[in-house]
Amino acid sequence: MMKVNYQKKLDETIEEILKENKVPSLLLHSCCAPCSTYVVEYLSNYFNITVFYYNPNIYPEDEYRRRVQEEKDFISEFNTKYKVNFIEGDYETKRFYECIQGFEKEREGGERCFKCYELRLLEAAKLAKNENYDYFTTTLSISPYKNAQKLNEIGERLSKEYKVKYLYSDFKKKNGYKRSIELSNIYKLYRQDYCGCIFSKNERNEEK
Repeated sequence: MMKVNYQKKLDETIEEILKENKVPSLLLHSCCAPCSTYVVEYLSNYFNITVFYYNPNIYPEDEYRRRVQEEKDFISEFNTKYKVNFIEGDYETKRFYECIQGFEKEREGGERCFKCYELRLLEAAKLAKNENYDYFTTTLSISPYKNAQKLNEIGERLSKEYKVKYLYSDFKKKNGYKRSIELSNIYKLYRQDYCGCIFSKNERNEEK
């Protein structure tokens, strides 16, 4: 199967937006403040963004609370062309464990992660539909550990199902990941050393 250049697709969408002289609304699912830095910096020049923090995978709860606060702090401090809003989703840990049941022993980057992507993108698609956003997407593709192909496939499928446009992306392109590290350092953001769930935490501990 031919690989799709999702950065090119994003460039084309932005070109169309600029031609139309519009500022569409975007519901941006964010996995954490560091990953959102470059994405917000980049997209806030073209969209009215609402950052949607929905991550029931994060373990333990105090880690979750810390990451939520970092996201809020970053948004409040970061200057953008268009105002960025924030919505916190429900911390539905039971739903996460039900979603990945049977895949607990999968290594990071496998089927368990794909189910987690889908859970979070599903909530973003539903909210985007209900609140009449023009687009929805996720910051997840900025990470070199996340499968951009899979994320975009899930986003495209949910877009058709919920009749709301998905913004294709591969944010690690154009040095996006590098820039996210620079911005994280500038704003002194907490950069966690594991993705979020107890399984990724255990894997990281094993590696250490």
